[in-house]
Parts: sequence; C-alpha cells; structure tokens
Amino acid sequence: MATSSSSTAPTAPKGSPRSLSGLQPFLRPYRGRIVLALFFLVMAAIATLVFPLALRSLIDGGLTATDKGEQLMALRSHFFELFAVAAALGLLSAGRFYMVSWLGERVTADLRNAVYAHVLRQSPEFFETTQTGEVLSRLTGDTTLVQTVVGSSLSMGLRNAVMGVGALGMLVVTNPYLMVQVLGVLVLIVAPSVWFGRRVRKLSRASQDRVADSSAIAAEVLNAIPVVQSYTAEAREAARFDRSTADAFNTAVRRTKARSVLVAFIIIATSAALLWGLYQGTQAVMRGDITAGHLGQTV
Repeated sequence: MATSSSSTAPTAPKGSPRSLSGLQPFLRPYRGRIVLALFFLVMAAIATLVFPLALRSLIDGGLTATDKGEQLMALRSHFFELFAVAAALGLLSAGRFYMVSWLGERVTADLRNAVYAHVLRQSPEFFETTQTGEVLSRLTGDTTLVQTVVGSSLSMGLRNAVMGVGALGMLVVTNPYLMVQVLGVLVLIVAPSVWFGRRVRKLSRASQDRVADSSAIAAEVLNAIPVVQSYTAEAREAARFDRSTADAFNTAVRRTKARSVLVAFIIIATSAALLWGLYQGTQAVMRGDITAGHLGQTV
C-alpha cells in the first residue's frame, strides 16, 4: 500500500518466488527457529524415504526364511524396525508442524503490525482516495495468505522437493530403466499441472480482490449510514452490495472449477503413472531383475 510518491524500483513479477523476498526482514530475527524447522523438515523427509527400505527388508528378509522359528523372529524384528521408523516420522513431523506453524503465526503478527504502522503514516490524500474497507481487507485477508504460505505451503513444498529428490535417487539405484520412464511420465504430468496452477493462482487473486471490493463497499456505507438513510438509499446500497458479492461468488466459482479440474487431472495422472510403474516392476520381478522387496520399495 504505497502512496503515489512511492519508489518505482522494479519488483519481482507476481507469482514469482522472488516476490517472497519482501518477507526477509520479518524472517531474519527468527533464523534459529528457521534452521530448527528445516532440520525437522529434512529429517521427516528422510524418515519417510527410509520406510520403503524397511518394507523391502521385511519382504526380502522376513518372508523368505525357510525355518518357521527363524521366520517368526525375523518378522518381529522387521516389524519393530517399521514401528521405529513410523514413530520417528511422527515425532519429526510434529516438530516440523509446530515450528513452521509458529513461524507463520509470528511472521503474520509482525507483518500486520508493520502494515498498520505504515498505514498510519500515510498522508491525508491516501485516506481520501483509498476506501477504509479495502485497507482493512488487505490488513486481514492478505496477511492471512502470507500466514498460509509461510506456515504451510512453503513447508510442504520444501518437504516434497526433498522427498522427490531422494525418491528419484533411490529409484536410480533400484531400477534405472524404470526411473527413465518415470521421469518421462513426470514431464507429461508436471507441464499441464503448472499451467492449471497458474490459472488457479490468477483466479484466486481475482477472488481476493472481489472480496476486498465487497468489504470496501460495506465499510463505505456503514461509515456514512446517516447520509444513506437521509436520502433513503438503503435499497440502492443493498443492491450495490449484492452485485459486488455476486461478482465475488462468480469469481470464486470459476476458481473452484479450475481447481477441480486440476485435482482430477493430478489424481488420474499420478494413479496412471503408479500403475504403469507397478506393471513394469512386476515384469522385472518375473524376469528376476529385481526382488519382490525391491518392487515394494519402488512403489
């Protein structure tokens, strides 16, 4: 919310990760907690990747023993290993969730304070030309979006990136041929997903703007309600607000439709990729190229 005299320095394009660089001053005081959150995040991702290795050990080691007593002992040992991995994953995920959520809440609170203090220092012209409802909507709604990004979306993106790199590395070791096929399928999945994602983000921004317009109209009318009532303009103002909320609803419906298509595409495409990989894996097991445990690990 800059005034007309604001600096015209170039900014990062909307939707670019560089647009988050403005949060650096708010994140810098909590470097220690950020490092701790990253530690929990990486360790939770590693624990997730270790689980398939433990499952492979169970299938290849616990189910192939010929002696029933040895098989029972081996199964117990492997199931204890699986439980240890699951317990570690749960504790590390809890630590990651707490630290990342704390950072999201703290940064959002600091951002609200900074925005409010900045608004109070604006010139009278700013308050004459900017509706109070829009300022309040930006102060609450926009900072809530920042909280979602810092406290959830960014964490999930980093975790998925670590898991993706680790999974591809494990796949290279297990079955390089299948890894090449998976990479080809991923390209076919990611390219349309990126296009749909950009459209959803654009519609989300438009929906947010329409909600801000409705809030601005409500604040404008309620602040001047004696004037509105003196001219018996209640019905006209109600109709104007109805049109604004209808625009917000229609924009939200378009966003929801685009998101629904994106969800359907991702679920169908990833399921098809998983089934294709499973089919190729079963063929490799039948040829003797890999063991059943390797197949379980790959899946």
